[in-house]
Amino acid sequence: MLETPPAPPQIHPPEVTPAGLHALLSTCAFAPLNDLGLLRVTGEDRVRWLNGMVTNSIQSLTPGQGCYNFFLNAQGRIQGDATAFALEDSILLETQRDRIPALTTLLDHFIIMDDVELAPVPTTGLLIAGPQATEALAKLALEPGPNPLTQTSYNGAPIDLISAHSPLIPRFELWSTPETIAAITAALELPEATPQDLESLRLLEGTPLYGTDIRDKELPQETAQTRALHFAKGCYLGQEIVERIRSRGNVHRTFAGFILTGDVPAPGTQLFAADAPEKPVGELTSSVRIDLPTGPVTLALGYLRREVLDRGTPLTYPGGAAAPTALPYKIFPSA
Repeated sequence: MLETPPAPPQIHPPEVTPAGLHALLSTCAFAPLNDLGLLRVTGEDRVRWLNGMVTNSIQSLTPGQGCYNFFLNAQGRIQGDATAFALEDSILLETQRDRIPALTTLLDHFIIMDDVELAPVPTTGLLIAGPQATEALAKLALEPGPNPLTQTSYNGAPIDLISAHSPLIPRFELWSTPETIAAITAALELPEATPQDLESLRLLEGTPLYGTDIRDKELPQETAQTRALHFAKGCYLGQEIVERIRSRGNVHRTFAGFILTGDVPAPGTQLFAADAPEKPVGELTSSVRIDLPTGPVTLALGYLRREVLDRGTPLTYPGGAAAPTALPYKIFPSA
């Protein structure tokens, strides 16, 4: 009688997704918010004044509500961005930490006879993000409220809990003293996401970064960030240009996502149409190569002329080919 040979050992393919990114996409991870900071706007005139400085409606916010905004110059070019959160006695502006000095200088220039004061907030931030982020907060006895910003506490210490914009996964920010954030971090049983993990997630989401994907040469509608615009809020700096573009119905180029085949290009790499390779039709502003369970992929963000995008013309760049794709990227595992 022939003996049944033993079954060969089961071989599992190696996990190719970086641990932090894998956790962000499938479970949950944390990361310090070293790249973000808060600027507080106080004074009796803060709502009226700030509403005249940004592209979204500050005057419609009630305590706890928030909105994303651009700051423009008189020519309608973007000078900065921030998410505004209304509190009972102030407005918090969240933006990139290294942009706070320049933004403060820009805004202070327009405080004339207004009762308005600007001050950086000496606070520390922590990100908790992923499909199981709400469960992770519950283990800390923290619960987000119905508005984007909830003022709560952890072991008696006050915390600003922000439900942040995120096209792919739940994303929460905790802002408090360094000691409180350190205590929360120590209590977490989660992997830590690296800056590269967060950058990969940003490109998967298709979220532009000011200073990298959004520069001071961009017009608001070119960025495709319609969540930053309100067309019935009243006058603000740069509104005439924004309204003129809206009334004409289009812009010549638009922000877009791309899947690349070839080298990882440097920021500013130009795009060319296959049917007219002598003239650039766009540029790539961010790119990253990501190892996903489905295989490696190179993603990019950038700008492309609308008529080229509408025609579906094949695109190239020095070192490879680029194919426009929807944002957020459909390669997200659970999409």
